[in-house]
Formats: sequence, C-alpha cells, structure tokens
Amino acid sequence: MSYSKRTKNLFNPNSREPFKLSRSRIENFLRCPRCFYLDRRLGVDQPAGFPFNLNSAVDHLLKKEFDVHRARQTAHPLMKTYTLPLVPFRHEKMDEWRENFVGVQHLHEPTNLLITGTVDDIWVNPETKEIHVVDYKATSKDGGVGIDAEWQQGYRNQMEMYQWLLRRNGFSVSDTGYFVYANGRRDPAAFDGKLEFTVEIFPYTGSSAWVDAALQKIKACLAADQMPEAAETCDHCAYRAAASEVEGAIGGQTTLF
Repeated sequence: MSYSKRTKNLFNPNSREPFKLSRSRIENFLRCPRCFYLDRRLGVDQPAGFPFNLNSAVDHLLKKEFDVHRARQTAHPLMKTYTLPLVPFRHEKMDEWRENFVGVQHLHEPTNLLITGTVDDIWVNPETKEIHVVDYKATSKDGGVGIDAEWQQGYRNQMEMYQWLLRRNGFSVSDTGYFVYANGRRDPAAFDGKLEFTVEIFPYTGSSAWVDAALQKIKACLAADQMPEAAETCDHCAYRAAASEVEGAIGGQTTLF
C-alpha cells in the first residue's frame, strides 16, 4: 500500500474562507499539536487504524432501537430502569447531525473555523425542553465498565464538544450527558453464534468552558510557519524520532542483512 501527502483540504493562512475542522481533529490537536500540524497544514496524516466493525454494528443497532422510541416519543426501557425523565429527541435535522462529514456545525467567528461533530443521540426532558447529549460506546471486558479512566479523556472531551456545538446552535443543553455502554459478556458457556451484552448508562457532567480557548490555540498553531513541539506522550512522534535516529545511524541503507 502506497502513502503520499495530501494536497487538498489543507489550512491556507492566506485564505479568507472558513476552515472546516471536525471534532476528532480537535481531539488530535489536544493529543499532539505536532501531529495535528503535520496533518492539517502539511498534509501528512497518521496511518489509518483498522475499522471497529463490531463496535459500529452495536452503534447502528442502538440507533435503530432508540429511533423506534423517538418516533413514538416514548421512553426506552433503559431510561425507565435508570429512572430518567427523558425521551429520545425528535428533530428534523437528527439524520443530518449523525451524518459523517456533515454533523452539527458552527462557524467560530473569532477564528474563522467551521467546527463540526456527528452525534450518536440526543435525549430531551419533555417538561423542561432541555436536551442531553448521548454517546454510545461498546467494548468487551471482564468486570465493570465506566468513563472515568485516564485513557477515556477523549470520550469526555467528545461529550463536551457536542454540548458546545449544540449550544452554539441555540439549544438549551444540560451539562449532564449520558454514555450508553455495551459490554460484550465473556462468561457464557458457549458462543453459539451470538454475542450477549450488558448495557449500562453512565451520566457525565462536564464543562465546555475549555473549547473557545482551545480553538484560539488551534488557529495560532495552523497559522504558524514552524511546527510545534511534539507532545511528550505521543507514540507517533516517538516512533518517527526513533526511526529517524536509526536510519541516520545506518547511513540510509535500505537493507540491514
């Protein structure tokens, strides 16, 4: 498989057109400004990961399940189990907000960045009309699951980013969102051609106060003529540095044996 630099959809500091930036790209900046700069300014993205097809299947099925109750404006059984006074939010743009490369959008005028994010679901309190961002997650592990681990910071950022986007679109958005977490069971005696899941709901109360400042930093990063420093915890940058050092030590030879 060949790999080449991308030349389209890159940030041009001389352009006055809004620059489209997805929620996932913002997360990339938070993880490592140098990798973000290489991608959005210079056209060198990180190698693509393998698709999580089972996770995508769970996501798709949960959406179908909650959409039945969205059409009826009834509470899903999980909402009743957790005594949540909510129903799935019905809105004419719901399909658009879930569509990749479209999603919920907002032009951040101070930076001229067009921010986008695709939501999994939105629930609403019929009495207060306040909406709650909902994100689906799937895994398979022994023991319980949660959303408090250090490696799940990206999940929490994701929730807060969606809250920020929906507020900028004029909605009354609760600080409390919900993770619907499906955990594939490993304890059944046999596979028998099916996976069984336990599904739990985890509330998360976050704050999107960090978003505006982060967008200002992103714009400054993109507009700079020099690459920023790599994050100390970035595996991609550590790999590139180690590979460059070894390649330099062997004088650019193509074979070692």
